[in-house]
Amino acid sequence: MEKRQWAGGFVAKSIGMAKNVLGGELAVCSTNPLTGWTRNGCCETDGRDFGSHTVCAIVDERFLTYSAAVGNDLSTPGPSFDGLKPGDRWCLCASRWHDAYLDGMAPPVDLDACHERALDIIDLDILKAHAAKS
Repeated sequence: MEKRQWAGGFVAKSIGMAKNVLGGELAVCSTNPLTGWTRNGCCETDGRDFGSHTVCAIVDERFLTYSAAVGNDLSTPGPSFDGLKPGDRWCLCASRWHDAYLDGMAPPVDLDACHERALDIIDLDILKAHAAKS
């Protein structure tokens, strides 16, 4: 394992670097809150990740309200989850993000931190249209 330093500390990364939707190296989505299917800060995926947590979204109040209304409450704290607040970055299931897009409620995304497998579900042009402003 290679270790890479980020603002939030060290994040272990496997030697074979994952790619983002633009074809570059997958960037960290968030270490605070710590996100990712494997809770390593990246929107990586594997064969056990049936939700494909590959979209790095910057959640906003509108999306959080929408998500709760459709049965995925990301705001309310739980036993091992502090709950999200507007501005947090989080690895969302590609299909959930796409549903929000279809309903006009998709939050902005960080293209550098969206795993290439998101493209199995979401067209790159759609993601680019929702890219967070730098």
